[in-house]
Amino acid sequence: MHSIQDVSNSDIVLSVKHLKIRHQQQELVEDLSFDLHSGETIAIVGESGSGKSISSLALLGLLPKNLEVDGQVYLGQQDVLRLQPEPLRQIRGHKIAMIFQEPMTALNPLHRVEKMIGETLLLQGWSKKKTQARVIELLKDVGIPEPQDKLRRYPHELSGGQRQRVMIAMALALDPDILIADEPTTALDVTLQAQILALLKSLQRSRNMAIILISHDLNLVHRYADQVVVMKQGKIEEQGKVHDIFTAPKQAYTRNLLNHDFGEAIQIVEQSNLLTLHQVGVKFPIKEGWLNRVKDYFVAVEPLNLELAHGESIGIVGESGSGKTSLALAISRLIKSDGKIVLLSTDLNQCTEKQLRPLRAEFQMVFQDPFSSLNPRLNVEQTIGEGLGLHSLSALEISQRIDEALEKVELPHSFRMRYPHELSGGQRQRVALARALVLKPKLLILDEPTSALDRTTQRAIVQLLRRLQQEHQISYLFISHDLHVVKALCQKILVLRHAQVVEFQSTTALFSNPQTEYTQQLIAASQYV
Repeated sequence: MHSIQDVSNSDIVLSVKHLKIRHQQQELVEDLSFDLHSGETIAIVGESGSGKSISSLALLGLLPKNLEVDGQVYLGQQDVLRLQPEPLRQIRGHKIAMIFQEPMTALNPLHRVEKMIGETLLLQGWSKKKTQARVIELLKDVGIPEPQDKLRRYPHELSGGQRQRVMIAMALALDPDILIADEPTTALDVTLQAQILALLKSLQRSRNMAIILISHDLNLVHRYADQVVVMKQGKIEEQGKVHDIFTAPKQAYTRNLLNHDFGEAIQIVEQSNLLTLHQVGVKFPIKEGWLNRVKDYFVAVEPLNLELAHGESIGIVGESGSGKTSLALAISRLIKSDGKIVLLSTDLNQCTEKQLRPLRAEFQMVFQDPFSSLNPRLNVEQTIGEGLGLHSLSALEISQRIDEALEKVELPHSFRMRYPHELSGGQRQRVALARALVLKPKLLILDEPTSALDRTTQRAIVQLLRRLQQEHQISYLFISHDLHVVKALCQKILVLRHAQVVEFQSTTALFSNPQTEYTQQLIAASQYV
């Protein structure tokens, strides 16, 4: 349990009064007000599109020019909303810093860790030597082991947890008074989530820093925040101390956000196998020297066996770096693997690309981040219909199939002309699902499809997947770090850790009688308080 800060005597570091944000005639945020004290954490929660992130961007003057902003945001005696660009630049990083939601898109892929963290310090006139020493110190502060080794690394050479820590180090470089953390743990597994938030809490204590935590994960809010603001469609539903909101929520909307019941996985009748894995393993060569010779191999997945029946759903869980995604990419034949991957009595590992092409319609993959996996230049109709172009179908048949796919994922036909940036996170994920379903696959491989979504949208996506499983006998390999979602959808669960299978049993048995200490820890970390 978190301990509520005694903020009665502490100073107000930020005062937001009647903040309003509108686009043309549409009110995006209406009348947001709160006071933030030093050393305090205030959480802004709500589902996708509620106005959480744009409110925080307004505090830094980072909103696009076409949005109208009214109200006052006092940082000391200064109203941030009235400042010119130059004084605003002095506030960013120095007074208020921000950790963005997705580190892979927020970090520059062309810059090394040392340059990204040290850039602001060099701009302040620090020497290279002093900057490097400070960067190493910051990396130590955020809990990165052997920081000297990480200085020369690029973002793609770091794990998800390490990237998030580098983002925090960048934000802390200029010792800000206020840290805005926008969904800082969205894409991380439960054990890493706890580590990152415990890290933020300890940094907050040592620096007496105030934190604005933007999140849709109410479990984390309950553990780490002092005050909470619940937003819905730009309006404040309720706000107050975390304890009061969690023990006696006044609004039905808040009670719905606090409802963690995703339902139960459907019962299935025993069927023949759709997919069989026999000693499937993944390893990547480690090359060194001028001649780029293979010196060793990094094992991403130790050889494993698995059977998936028609209409069955198997959850694959484990912390970051356990091999979940590598296994999914291997089954999809997007990376090389050893062993046999038998789908509908064909060994995919023995197929050439040409032989594989007609089979690809039978198994489709839905990725974690729909915004990166959807082409921003294609509208919804083009995105869903793209795969049908390879089949000899008439324009009318293609149009009918697109409409069917939209109906399956509960999106209106009017969405056909929309582009990804015009959709919410949940809608984009439904489009990604429709793109996979339009080819009528027998197997869907879903890699963290709900991790970036709020609880209400997650629940809707899980219900949708359950209905599709029941109606169309689709099989799922469902990769997730959220055991609540897995429990609601999957009949069996495979637990991976450090590339090895830790245990594999039915969902009911796993939750009632986990066989290993590691699984017990995963279940405990995901429990709601």
